[in-house]
Amino acid sequence: MTKISLADMRKSYQSAELLEDKAHHNPLRQFEQWLHQALEAEVPEPNAMTLATVGSDMRPSTRVVLIKGYDEQGLVWYTNYDSRKGKELAGNPFASLQFHWVELERVVRIEGRVSKVSEQESDAYFHSRPLDSRIGAWASPQSQVIDSRTQLVTQAASYMAKFGLKPPRPPHWGGYRLTPDRWEFWQGGVARLHDRLVYRLQDGGLQNGDWTQERLAP
Repeated sequence: MTKISLADMRKSYQSAELLEDKAHHNPLRQFEQWLHQALEAEVPEPNAMTLATVGSDMRPSTRVVLIKGYDEQGLVWYTNYDSRKGKELAGNPFASLQFHWVELERVVRIEGRVSKVSEQESDAYFHSRPLDSRIGAWASPQSQVIDSRTQLVTQAASYMAKFGLKPPRPPHWGGYRLTPDRWEFWQGGVARLHDRLVYRLQDGGLQNGDWTQERLAP
């Protein structure tokens, strides 16, 4: 096996710049532009984002989830409310999200408060999912210890027999929305002089809609 020196691994960033006069004043519009560019560039899973939460024991945890929608009110994803992330969000509703589009040398970080989406929104998205995903939402006691994969397969078969082609949305499954109060856009730069633009929500919140834009040292 070839020995690899992690300390010697480096990449030169030089694909683009992020300058204040070129960036949108509204961070959501800047995010939308970058997301569309990631989609057009066909980067792997451009909709994947890391979600960080903190439990009552003050230990942070992260996992990858998929964005399913966004608007002026925030970014939306769906999951099991009884999972570790669901329990941590119930105790501490503040969280952060991160997108990393490696091929574009870009990172977007978002912080804010999380709340559940309406039952109507959760129902609509649940019924748009493939059948096996809907059955899986019933079959998997997410984040709990199980005996084996056979248990999951058996439970999936059991719920398929019970619900057939029309499983209802489980009461423990639905959407979350993170409403941002801080955005950061990171663009890799030459000689490690990366561009970092931060947007902070001013007093008045989203009703006011005013953001302060600042540059951070890399």
